[in-house]
Amino acid sequence: VQLQASGGGLVQPGESLRVSCTASGSIFSIHVMAWYRQAPGKERELVAGLTRGITSYLDSVKGRFTMSRNNTKDTVTVYLQMTNLKPEDTAVYYCKTIAGGKIYWGQGTLVTVSS
Repeated sequence: VQLQASGGGLVQPGESLRVSCTASGSIFSIHVMAWYRQAPGKERELVAGLTRGITSYLDSVKGRFTMSRNNTKDTVTVYLQMTNLKPEDTAVYYCKTIAGGKIYWGQGTLVTVSS
Protein backbone atom coordinates (compact mmCIF):
# COMPACT_ATOMS: atom_id res chain seq x y z
CA VAL A 1 0.00 0.00 0.00
CA GLN A 2 1.28 3.47 -0.87
CA LEU A 3 0.06 6.59 0.91
CA GLN A 4 0.26 10.11 -0.48
CA ALA A 5 -0.71 13.01 1.75
CA SER A 6 -1.37 16.58 0.68
CA GLY A 7 -3.14 19.79 1.61
CA GLY A 8 -1.10 21.27 4.42
CA GLY A 9 -0.29 24.94 4.64
CA LEU A 10 -0.24 28.13 6.66
CA VAL A 11 -3.52 29.45 8.04
CA GLN A 12 -4.57 31.96 10.65
CA PRO A 13 -6.29 31.01 13.90
CA GLY A 14 -9.99 30.36 13.36
CA GLU A 15 -9.57 29.39 9.72
CA SER A 16 -10.17 26.01 8.10
CA LEU A 17 -8.02 23.61 6.14
CA ARG A 18 -8.47 20.16 4.64
CA VAL A 19 -5.73 17.59 4.33
CA SER A 20 -6.03 14.48 2.18
CA CYS A 21 -4.36 11.10 2.01
CA THR A 22 -4.76 8.73 -0.91
CA ALA A 23 -3.97 5.05 -0.60
CA SER A 24 -3.20 2.92 -3.62
CA GLY A 25 -2.01 -0.62 -4.16
CA SER A 26 -3.57 -3.43 -2.12
CA ILE A 27 -6.44 -1.31 -0.92
CA PHE A 28 -8.73 -4.31 -0.57
CA SER A 29 -6.81 -5.25 2.58
CA ILE A 30 -7.24 -1.88 4.30
CA HIS A 31 -9.27 -2.04 7.50
CA VAL A 32 -8.04 0.97 9.46
CA MET A 33 -7.16 4.47 8.37
CA ALA A 34 -6.09 7.20 10.73
CA TRP A 35 -4.60 10.65 11.02
CA TYR A 36 -1.80 11.38 13.47
CA ARG A 37 0.10 14.56 14.14
CA GLN A 38 3.43 15.46 15.63
CA ALA A 39 4.17 18.91 16.92
CA PRO A 40 7.77 20.11 17.40
CA GLY A 41 9.27 18.51 20.46
CA LYS A 42 6.24 16.36 21.15
CA GLU A 43 5.22 12.74 20.67
CA ARG A 44 3.16 11.72 17.70
CA GLU A 45 -0.51 11.53 18.68
CA LEU A 46 -3.63 10.00 17.19
CA VAL A 47 -5.99 12.70 15.93
CA ALA A 48 -8.72 10.67 14.22
CA GLY A 49 -9.30 7.07 13.24
CA LEU A 50 -11.80 5.30 11.00
CA THR A 51 -12.50 1.62 11.45
CA ARG A 52 -15.53 -0.30 10.15
CA GLY A 53 -17.41 2.92 9.54
CA ILE A 54 -16.82 4.29 13.03
CA THR A 55 -14.76 7.43 13.49
CA SER A 56 -13.10 8.46 16.72
CA TYR A 57 -11.35 11.71 17.59
CA LEU A 58 -8.82 13.16 19.97
CA ASP A 59 -10.72 15.06 22.64
CA SER A 60 -9.09 18.39 21.79
CA VAL A 61 -10.31 18.26 18.17
CA LYS A 62 -13.84 16.94 18.72
CA GLY A 63 -16.37 19.25 17.13
CA ARG A 64 -13.68 20.95 15.02
CA PHE A 65 -12.19 18.14 12.91
CA THR A 66 -14.06 15.71 10.69
CA MET A 67 -12.57 12.65 9.07
CA SER A 68 -14.19 11.17 5.99
CA ARG A 69 -13.40 8.54 3.40
CA ASN A 70 -13.97 8.18 -0.34
CA ASN A 71 -13.41 4.97 -2.26
CA THR A 72 -12.79 4.47 -5.95
CA LYS A 73 -12.00 1.27 -7.79
CA ASP A 74 -8.28 1.77 -7.33
CA THR A 75 -7.85 4.16 -4.42
CA VAL A 76 -9.03 5.04 -0.96
CA THR A 77 -8.83 8.68 0.05
CA VAL A 78 -9.32 9.95 3.57
CA TYR A 79 -9.83 13.59 4.38
CA LEU A 80 -9.38 15.52 7.56
CA GLN A 81 -11.46 18.67 7.49
CA MET A 82 -10.16 21.01 10.17
CA THR A 83 -12.15 24.04 11.27
CA ASN A 84 -11.59 26.74 13.89
CA LEU A 85 -7.90 25.94 13.82
CA LYS A 86 -5.79 26.93 16.81
CA PRO A 87 -2.04 27.55 17.12
CA GLU A 88 -1.77 24.32 19.13
CA ASP A 89 -2.96 22.41 16.05
CA THR A 90 0.34 23.25 14.38
CA ALA A 91 2.05 19.98 13.52
CA VAL A 92 3.06 17.63 10.78
CA TYR A 93 -0.01 15.53 9.99
CA TYR A 94 0.52 11.92 8.97
CA CYS A 95 -1.90 9.38 7.62
CA LYS A 96 -1.58 5.77 8.62
CA THR A 97 -3.23 2.61 7.46
CA ILE A 98 -3.26 -0.97 8.62
CA ALA A 99 -3.62 -3.32 5.70
CA GLY A 100 -3.01 -7.03 5.55
CA GLY A 101 -1.62 -6.93 9.05
CA LYS A 102 1.01 -4.34 8.16
CA ILE A 103 1.29 -0.68 9.12
CA TYR A 104 1.91 1.97 6.48
CA TRP A 105 2.62 5.69 6.96
CA GLY A 106 2.29 8.58 4.58
CA GLN A 107 5.03 11.17 4.26
CA GLY A 108 3.37 13.86 6.37
CA THR A 109 2.06 17.29 5.54
CA LEU A 110 2.79 20.40 7.58
CA VAL A 111 -0.06 22.45 9.01
CA THR A 112 0.91 25.77 10.56
CA VAL A 113 -1.62 27.89 12.42
CA SER A 114 -0.25 31.33 13.10
CA SER A 115 -1.26 34.96 12.93
